[in-house]
Amino acid sequence: MRGRTAWAAAGGAAALVLVTATGAHAEGRGDVRVVKTVVNGGGNVIVGTAKTIRYPVDITVKDNSGVKGLTDVATFNKSSALTFATWNDDSSCTKKTATTSVCRATITIDPAWIADSDTIDSNKVAGVWRLDATVKAKDGDYWISDDIADYKVKRAAQLTTVIGPEKVAKNAKVTVTGKLSRANWEDLKYHGYPGQQVRLQFKKKGTAHYGTVKTVPTNGTGQLSTKVTVTSAGSWRWYFPGTTTTSLKTSTGDTLNLK
Repeated sequence: MRGRTAWAAAGGAAALVLVTATGAHAEGRGDVRVVKTVVNGGGNVIVGTAKTIRYPVDITVKDNSGVKGLTDVATFNKSSALTFATWNDDSSCTKKTATTSVCRATITIDPAWIADSDTIDSNKVAGVWRLDATVKAKDGDYWISDDIADYKVKRAAQLTTVIGPEKVAKNAKVTVTGKLSRANWEDLKYHGYPGQQVRLQFKKKGTAHYGTVKTVPTNGTGQLSTKVTVTSAGSWRWYFPGTTTTSLKTSTGDTLNLK
């Protein structure tokens, strides 16, 4: 196993180290407040094994003197207080009214850094995360705002579909197989995801929408296999709805034709 170290970048950027939660609190001076926070446009943050992920945090701040900006942004797993995300002290604020601005910060997650950011299995850091921020007003007021938003950081999933044979007579039985896997943040590879319920879906040729035919569990290595009776030509696919720690995934459809 590779050694674990705390990662830090030069120039005052945030370090990838264990963050210890000190308990929810909100303190400061004056009447500056966070009134709304949206992380990643309201969507989950999906992290794979190679691509660096950057996602926005939009914080609406209000003060009677006007808003100066953000002085700190931190985000980490809500249960363990661990993080592998960084904020590089950059943000910008857009004035909406004399008293209200929306300030945007950008969070970065680089999969190559994840395994070195803690002393546990980094995959356990997937799940519900929280966001903290310190905001400042033009009159010197400031407020340390804890747990202003909850969101999910998930392991990316992969899903395949293979049907065979791809051309059969009507009412013939065919086998549909596939594999569900998800990103492992320790070795930066995808591994089969066992014990998950995956939906087999079918779209009849000439129609626009898929419908679920049955639900099939993945085996110990994430493999899927089932037999179906074919009554019309169309496309078959697998659909995985996701979990708290793993992303939703829909496979590419595989087309079957009738003889």
